[in-house]
Amino acid sequence: MSELPPCPQCQSTFTYEDGALLVCPECGHEWPSDPSLDPDHKVWRDANGVELQDGDTVTVIKDLKVKGSSSVVKVGTKVKNIRLVEGDHDIDCKIDGIGQMGLKTEFVKKA
Repeated sequence: MSELPPCPQCQSTFTYEDGALLVCPECGHEWPSDPSLDPDHKVWRDANGVELQDGDTVTVIKDLKVKGSSSVVKVGTKVKNIRLVEGDHDIDCKIDGIGQMGLKTEFVKKA
């Protein structure tokens, strides 16, 4: 028999499957058995469709103009230790020579 995860709300180990959901009999919490079906679970993907995680290193695939400045982030620039966020720009990062910046996942690939 497969081991089911504990309830994310009350940590009860008495969870059971009900169709595509996992159910906690102690607190009544229900959640999808497959995390990719969870509407609150956002998945960020790079330009090639590879899933990104916090702390990944990515490479810029297109020259990007920096708003409010004359500088440009060149193709091939490596950005280390990214942080994924909600909003119009998906990645918060620090780029050497430029500083704090927001990038969109469509302009990077996982290194």
